[in-house]
Amino acid sequence: MSSKKAPLKTIELFAGVGGFHLGLAKSNTEKKKAYEVVWSNQWEPSTKRQHASDVYQERFPDTKHSNDDIAQVIEDDFEKIPDHDLLVGGFPCQDYSVARTLSKADGLKGKKGVLWWSIYDILKKKGKDAPSYLMLENVDRLLKSPAKQRGRDFAIMLSSLNDLGYIVEWRVINAAEFGMPQRRRRVYIMAYKKGTDIYKKVKALKDPTAWLTGEGVMNRAFPMKLDKKVTDPFIIEGDLAEISEDHVVYNPKISPFNTVGIMIDDKSYSAKGIPLFDESKALHNTSARKLEDILVDDADVPEEFYLKGDMSRWEYMKGSKKEDRITKAGYTYCYTEGSMVFPDALDNASRTIVTGEGGSTPSRFKHVVKTTKGLRRLTPVELERLNMFPDDHTASASSTHAKRAFFMGNALVIGVVEGLGKALRDEIDSDA
Repeated sequence: MSSKKAPLKTIELFAGVGGFHLGLAKSNTEKKKAYEVVWSNQWEPSTKRQHASDVYQERFPDTKHSNDDIAQVIEDDFEKIPDHDLLVGGFPCQDYSVARTLSKADGLKGKKGVLWWSIYDILKKKGKDAPSYLMLENVDRLLKSPAKQRGRDFAIMLSSLNDLGYIVEWRVINAAEFGMPQRRRRVYIMAYKKGTDIYKKVKALKDPTAWLTGEGVMNRAFPMKLDKKVTDPFIIEGDLAEISEDHVVYNPKISPFNTVGIMIDDKSYSAKGIPLFDESKALHNTSARKLEDILVDDADVPEEFYLKGDMSRWEYMKGSKKEDRITKAGYTYCYTEGSMVFPDALDNASRTIVTGEGGSTPSRFKHVVKTTKGLRRLTPVELERLNMFPDDHTASASSTHAKRAFFMGNALVIGVVEGLGKALRDEIDSDA
């Protein structure tokens, strides 16, 4: 493992086009390299051409990269995964439940294809050499899924990390509430292994919530206050199979994990977080804060991005609706939805980018802006800027405009990773 003065050796899982890599690189300076990504993995199932992996390898040729199913790598070529200090990844949101405790096997078996268990398997197989720190990202519904057992999936994750000797904190961060140009809500999860100075510091606190609102790593980067004082922790009881099957403890309507929290020894302290953004203390770039800040010059926009012809379909998709629809089974129901701002407001952070942002077909969710040359969709470069990526990061010979938009719909806002990366490194260095 790295010394406290050396860069933290990092592996990036479910790497996409390298959002974590870019964010952590912004923590490096000319005088000190804070992080070094030593290995990465990106594999898209059911896809012949691995477009995201191609982009990753083009942009980071010096990083050892795997374009194989991570579950197979763990099972057949585990020695290829180097020891590391930090594991990062935006793992896909799936069903996290465990199948059953195996009567004649050691431990638990996750359902095939459930990618959280790939992270768990790496940590478990590394044993004493497991990474000291984790930095993970997911959609915020993870904290309240599944619908019939609110919070069960996250409870399984927390309990499994507790069993492996980690303290875990989490925070739902809306990038726009901290001076970034996109309204993108995601849950970020950080974990600290037993034996690290951070673990010892948190364990020594009489009030664990002081870490959440004081000098804790996530609060340094994205400060919040809690909407209420937390005195009684939510206790995660039972082994992983019992948590998976329990239909009583987990309220079907309310998740016990709120939007900000910390888990220590299976005790979860959490509440709703209220952002306290101070631009003068931000650890990330805040130069672009509104949609208008990221737009390219109209003269540089290809004609294909401008809306042509009859606008009625666009107006219908963006407008309010109250109409009868029929299901495949023949059931008639009343479908309603409100209208959207059309075109999009320029004087505010943008809406969340979705994977279907690309292409000329009218859509409710695609961004449309008003320019001197008329209404148009956003270009790939503008979508990259909304996630704070470098211009043309996703440009490659194999990537169409629609594919590049898809990449950004799956990506994270790298300013969030930049802030968390700087805060984590500052905390580690302060204990050196």
